[in-house]
Amino acid sequence: MKPYPIRCVSIVIPVYNEEASLPELLRRTAGACQQLGRDYEIILIDDGSRDRSAEILMEAATAPGSRIVAVILNRNYGQHAAIMAGFEECRGDLVITLDADLQNPPEEIPRLVAQAALGYDVVGSVRENRQDSTLRRWPSRLINFAVQRSTGVAMSDYGCMLRAYRNTIVKAMLACPERSTFIPILANSFARHTSEIPVGHAEREHGESKYDFLRLINLMFDLVTCMTTTPLRLLSLIGGGMALLGFCFGALLIFLRMVFGAAWAGDGVFVLFAVLFMFTGVQLVGMGLLGEYLGRVYNDVRARPRFFVERILRNAPSPLAESPASPPTSATESIRP
Repeated sequence: MKPYPIRCVSIVIPVYNEEASLPELLRRTAGACQQLGRDYEIILIDDGSRDRSAEILMEAATAPGSRIVAVILNRNYGQHAAIMAGFEECRGDLVITLDADLQNPPEEIPRLVAQAALGYDVVGSVRENRQDSTLRRWPSRLINFAVQRSTGVAMSDYGCMLRAYRNTIVKAMLACPERSTFIPILANSFARHTSEIPVGHAEREHGESKYDFLRLINLMFDLVTCMTTTPLRLLSLIGGGMALLGFCFGALLIFLRMVFGAAWAGDGVFVLFAVLFMFTGVQLVGMGLLGEYLGRVYNDVRARPRFFVERILRNAPSPLAESPASPPTSATESIRP
């Protein structure tokens, strides 16, 4: 593994209704980037916020000397789609993703850069002393275990978005046409060398988590269906095993009826109903799982864009840009169809 030269760092932050935390986020992120001793850009993506988040981002991007890029989406597409929109605007050798709620401190950015400079393709982070509720921690552990078993990549905390990616990994992810994307798993499928570092974790000071119970369920389905077809194989094995058990149980009932008479069979009618309900439940779960896969195929066949960028505000082109579109002191704006 060879050291990786890093000339410029891109910070990608999705934003959704984070008006209260944005001023501190911008201040602390810029302060952490100034410690790098490298060129940097901070790309913030407004994912259809309904508060003043978009206005704050546009004001910050057009401020004199600002290194902030504001990407405004026309509506809410979800965290991972917003990050992919930010990836399209990245010009750095290393790309770092960060949540806007400040639970993962931006002050950890220099440590991620130093670790990636050693030659790692992907650098993840493990949240120490998590401040989330039990309702958030236990599903997260279950998801991490399932991802590790399915992908074979031994990372401890896939739910933490404070991560660093080489630009080659980011380009590989952008080349994937799939609509539903879980970025840490997708990145690890292209990475050769991965690493993790422990990072701090703070309580959320402003607002509430955007991942309620239903969103967590949707995330779990996306995780299961985007990384492997193993559940379909397990479904076949479980179905075959249950069919065999059902056959054996039916043979046992016939034998007991012949030995003890019809009265015994009548008394066991509720057992039959319980078994029937169990089999029916498994069938419905299997049909739902198949429906998830078919739904993903349907969305991919339609080939609709992951997101629609309404506006991009960049105060000055990155120093790595081949042909600057305007002088460094003027703000540039582009609107994409």
